[in-house]
Amino acid sequence: MEALTDIATLEDIKLLVDTFYGNVQKNELIGPIFNSRLAGRWEMHLEKMYTFWQTVLLNKHTYFGSPFPPHARMPIEKQHFDTWLSLWRNVIDQHFKGEVADEAKWRGDKMAELFMAKIDYYKTSSATPLS
Repeated sequence: MEALTDIATLEDIKLLVDTFYGNVQKNELIGPIFNSRLAGRWEMHLEKMYTFWQTVLLNKHTYFGSPFPPHARMPIEKQHFDTWLSLWRNVIDQHFKGEVADEAKWRGDKMAELFMAKIDYYKTSSATPLS
């Protein structure tokens, strides 16, 4: 078995994103949510995720946008985030090891925590998320 290396290149980001979202699409809990929202647009979403994670993990500013608004009114709960995080961590642990890999897991945890809090807020508020 080949020794695991850290996330260091755009190719690493693509491996992470492609493997992760391949698993998401097949997951019985969150797959239907993603597949219904991204039907016919998966390639565009993956491209956006490459730039997002390249910006976040490799400090190469290629992502421009607001990641939260598309999620603001989605019918998702803690169990969905727990599943997302489990898939995320498993893909990282399967393919990578190092500081950036650890940061990717930490960032995933923080993003899920923040998104969950904001989604809960918007469920009970008439406010509209900023785009």
